[in-house]
Amino acid sequence: MRIQRLPDQLISQIAAGEVVERPASALKELLENSLDAGSTDIQVSLLQGGIKQLRVVDNGVGVAKEDLELALTRHATSKIASLEDLESVASLGFRGEALASIASISRTQLMSRQAESRHAWRIVSEGSEIYPIEPGALDTGTIIEVTDLYFNTPARRKFLKTEATEFGHCEKAFECVALSRPDVAFMLQHNGKALSRFAISSPGKRFSEVLGAEFAAESVEIDESAAGLRLWGMAAKPTFNRHSRDTQYVYVNGRFVRDKLIAHAIRQAYQDVLHHDRHPAFVLFIELDPSLVDVNVHPSKTEVRFRDGQAIHRFIFHSLHKALATPTGVSNAVTASQAGHNPFASPSANTPYPTFQSQINLNANERSSFYQTLFGKNTNTDNERQYASPVCYAPEFADNQFKGESQEHSNDFPLGFAVAQIHGIYVLAQNVQGLVVVDMHAAHERIMYEQLKNALDTKSVAMQPLLLPVSFNADRLEVATVQEVLASNDASLQQLGFDIAVLSPTTLAVRAVPTMLQNADAVTLARDVLRDLREYGASRALTERRNELLGTMACHAAVRANRSLTIPEMNALLRDMEATERSGQCNHGRPTWFQVSMADLDKMFMRGK
Repeated sequence: MRIQRLPDQLISQIAAGEVVERPASALKELLENSLDAGSTDIQVSLLQGGIKQLRVVDNGVGVAKEDLELALTRHATSKIASLEDLESVASLGFRGEALASIASISRTQLMSRQAESRHAWRIVSEGSEIYPIEPGALDTGTIIEVTDLYFNTPARRKFLKTEATEFGHCEKAFECVALSRPDVAFMLQHNGKALSRFAISSPGKRFSEVLGAEFAAESVEIDESAAGLRLWGMAAKPTFNRHSRDTQYVYVNGRFVRDKLIAHAIRQAYQDVLHHDRHPAFVLFIELDPSLVDVNVHPSKTEVRFRDGQAIHRFIFHSLHKALATPTGVSNAVTASQAGHNPFASPSANTPYPTFQSQINLNANERSSFYQTLFGKNTNTDNERQYASPVCYAPEFADNQFKGESQEHSNDFPLGFAVAQIHGIYVLAQNVQGLVVVDMHAAHERIMYEQLKNALDTKSVAMQPLLLPVSFNADRLEVATVQEVLASNDASLQQLGFDIAVLSPTTLAVRAVPTMLQNADAVTLARDVLRDLREYGASRALTERRNELLGTMACHAAVRANRSLTIPEMNALLRDMEATERSGQCNHGRPTWFQVSMADLDKMFMRGK
């Protein structure tokens, strides 16, 4: 068969297969055109999930009469004119094929008016046929109606799903665009019923409106800049996770993208705190010089390439890692002190409830040596004041709080002060907002884990020689692992704070353990460490497998359930949580504490009804 030139109509329909996968794809392209036109108010109406009709109305700059026919023509655009323009694209659209592709597989009507025009002009197309331009009635802006999508390509139409499914995809596309531009008002109707209306607002409010108040409440705010790069937005705490990736939005210079490099950096940032196969939630905006990113990778424009991918990866990872690692105390204090300057923050409300616990004798003067062994601190020093309940150790400070004379220190102790322990598992504390419930094992596990990481990073894991070495029956692989480490002069065991000797072909002896773990079961701890060294090798166990190894060690050292703590010990745990990075979740991604507000408690007891 001879090579022949394809008809323009067929070329457009082939292109439509890449650009317009379903009604949601067409809606995305139309919304991006409206944003590129400088619109501040965009209204969307759908019929039958967008299959029957897509209608987008905006108040943008409009299209000139002379350009209406070109708007429906392939590779005609007002957004770029040269290769230099293509290499530094700032607009969302630029290829000049989306509208032409949509028109080639639908019945399309485009009506537009510019501010200087006496009236609007309208053009209609039906597949390959474009009708003459006619006058129309419209305020400044554009209306585009796309009716009977795929009417002339029935094979493609058969692949569409049900009306409900297609509308779900359209709604997702609508919300994706609405998230990116809180400075624009949006409205969505389906089958004549208004479903969503977003007024012009702050980013934080728009995120809350689209993704829910729970997402906004359980997220940390990010705004980091370095070397011409900026990352801002909100990332949910690891405890607010999802079974799918349906709450993940990344925008590069305002363009929604799905990029493997960015996704990997985000996964790495959450790796140490996210539970198993769960997925994080986030809305993140990356801003950089347009010349440093190639957006002309795929017709859908959701894929990008960065000129320096490694720098982007490092920047995203470190920015997110820093935000997620901020200790509880620092995070709350900073948020409180900067609320007036934070675009995401909501105005704070004064609480009528007391800041600290009331004057009840909770035996907080009881001193215990257990804290010294549990947390590695000496409770018999003057430093104990910072961990103890203010009622017992600083009564004058507590009195002032209850008299309402001072609130300036309330943010120094965001987790409040302990009042009780339940079943040897949970610590109850009172803070400004109400009740704090802490899983003491999970919280202490995170504290020990972070301490071990810091110690290993600084090569300062202290070793505690045992008064009596602990010997145990070991299998051949365990013995071989120790022999291999000793024969190769490998210092991996010493770096981790262990001294293990071979007594016989079937017996090992633990002579020393890390000081921080001196109260853990030495045999179980040694076996777990040797298993990791055997399975992954010393080098890998201390590098890429380091966190898993230290997490196992920390779990052994953490305070166990059914251990009774005194009030000073509970308060010491709270203070350490406030000062520890990522203390909101344990090493396995489970939450370490929950806040129950006074409003929630009042609701439970129907107070004020």
